[in-house]
Amino acid sequence: MAGSRRLVSWRSATEIHLRPAVLNPSHLVHLRDVSLTLGGRDILQSVALDIVDNEIVTLIGPNGGGKTSLVRCILGLLKPDQGVISRRDGLKVGYVPQHFSVDWTMPLSVGRLMSLTQIHDEPTIRSALAETGVEHLINAAVQTLSGGEFRRVLLARALAGQPDLLVLDEPVQGVDFAGEIALYDLISQIRNNRQCSVLMVSHDLHIVMSSTDRVVCLNGHVCCSGVPGDVGANPEYTRLFGPRAADAFAVYTHRHDHHHHLDGQIADGMPETCAEDHQH
Repeated sequence: MAGSRRLVSWRSATEIHLRPAVLNPSHLVHLRDVSLTLGGRDILQSVALDIVDNEIVTLIGPNGGGKTSLVRCILGLLKPDQGVISRRDGLKVGYVPQHFSVDWTMPLSVGRLMSLTQIHDEPTIRSALAETGVEHLINAAVQTLSGGEFRRVLLARALAGQPDLLVLDEPVQGVDFAGEIALYDLISQIRNNRQCSVLMVSHDLHIVMSSTDRVVCLNGHVCCSGVPGDVGANPEYTRLFGPRAADAFAVYTHRHDHHHHLDGQIADGMPETCAEDHQH
């Protein structure tokens, strides 16, 4: 099958280059002229992308625009038909997929989930869970978690491997609006505290967290890229999504004069007017 033919391991993918590439010391990942065809359909066309130290890159675009396929190429799960993908030697990547399948009929604790595919000792597990605010759930059944709690556990699972690069495919999937705010803040804090880089895929075309250093708009090819405030005004963005989409594009900002519970609600003791400090 053509699809299975392209499935490769992380190790083999890092060793495959269709032409030599010299990696800049600040680069974690370097892509040039990456193209991918699946089932006779062009998914990616001559994509170029660099991810450097300590930056947040948000990948946006329409459904079917190739965002998840590009992520899978970066992870080494798909081999492109042509182009160069280079990764820093020894690069550690933590990945949170958009969809994480769990057999909800089987008893599974958060602690067991944390070591499901990679074994970690308990101090490492507890530290990662504490970093995402869910250490108290270590013995809880995964089936009992809210959407926001589950996303935080998956994020902790990715952090347990001490990654240089976090790859987050729709990290706020299944979380309500208030929970999204809390998770965006957490992702920003993780980057600042760990000095790691983040590649975040967003299927919402119109809201990008303000701590994003660079937005890349992908629709099979890179339509436009730049700092968040500039992308909505880019003619290519307007041409692709229409003038109303450009008007709707907003940068999420958040004032840190309060904090949130795990469900995203503002903590008790803070004035309710704090909710108005979220700008979109």
